[in-house]
Amino acid sequence: MNPSLRIVVVAPDLDVANPEDEQAIRQAERSRNLRIGLLENGFNLVATLPADVFLTERIAQLQPDLIIVDAESDARDSLEHVVMATREERRPIVMFTNDDDTGHVKDAVAAGVSAYIVAGLSPERIRPILDVALARFQHEQALLQTLASTQSERDELSAELKDRKVIDRAKGLLMQRQGLSEEDAFKKMRKTAMDKGLKLADVAQRMLDVADLLA
Repeated sequence: MNPSLRIVVVAPDLDVANPEDEQAIRQAERSRNLRIGLLENGFNLVATLPADVFLTERIAQLQPDLIIVDAESDARDSLEHVVMATREERRPIVMFTNDDDTGHVKDAVAAGVSAYIVAGLSPERIRPILDVALARFQHEQALLQTLASTQSERDELSAELKDRKVIDRAKGLLMQRQGLSEEDAFKKMRKTAMDKGLKLADVAQRMLDVADLLA
């Protein structure tokens, strides 16, 4: 992974309001270790943001290359905010949590999380985790682009076949009504298309539409 990648961490405030809240203390400690680990590994940590209604705007301004979600009891809510914030422009998302509720994993993967890490966070694990997450994201994006390209090719082929059928029908109409040969009928349609600055299929469709009206 390129250390110059811009990374944003979405996490709660490190300040613990209640010193007796052990869960909040553990989460703050893990979050602090995560940020220290990123810096020790030479990553470009551009910001730490709360998971709130302003997240979409802040991410749009910062344009990070990768987003890390650091959450525990509020993991689902934090993830929803991040998904909404990256809906228009997808980015690799890595989620760190101590919440062992596996019900979150399915939702996280469906939402586009590239890596879901439960506990066991240590500085030396950060780089390989982010490497895998980024590679998986890039692989998925490549697959999506391939699927989109394949679908586009299919759509183009379908449109081409449809146009060909329309042209053949119009050509047959000219041959029948004006006694033209197939070649002459095609030349006449092509000349009309050139004279009017239209596509051959559009001319053919107009001919068929007129013929239907006069039938």
